[in-house]
Amino acid sequence: MAPPVAKIRNVGPKSAAWLRQIGIRTEEDLRKIGSVEAYRRVKVAGFKPTLNLLYSMAGAEDDCHWTALSEERKAALVLAADAIDQEMSARKTAKRQGQTYSGASMVDKALSFTEPVDTEAPAASSGDDEH
Repeated sequence: MAPPVAKIRNVGPKSAAWLRQIGIRTEEDLRKIGSVEAYRRVKVAGFKPTLNLLYSMAGAEDDCHWTALSEERKAALVLAADAIDQEMSARKTAKRQGQTYSGASMVDKALSFTEPVDTEAPAASSGDDEH
């Protein structure tokens, strides 16, 4: 019998089940593809993750509690999540029109975003750790 798999830091049972569905069972698996790509795969698989899952996975990737992520890191994650949503929408639109989506990866663009973060912006609402 195989030994039990260690729990991924910050990730609750529901999210852990989603991650298993896309082939992520350990923190090492998560680190190999990164939290943004894992989030994208969860969305593509048809699940409805929130930003809290992305923050949780980023915290696991960075070996910290998700609430300890810097505002800059959270802002970059929000940009990446928005880019994923926009890219998925563009792909759906292209498919409906019988076309192939050929745009540059918006996720890559969001991850390379370097403009300063507005520190006066309202903080995102916090959620619990069990996503």
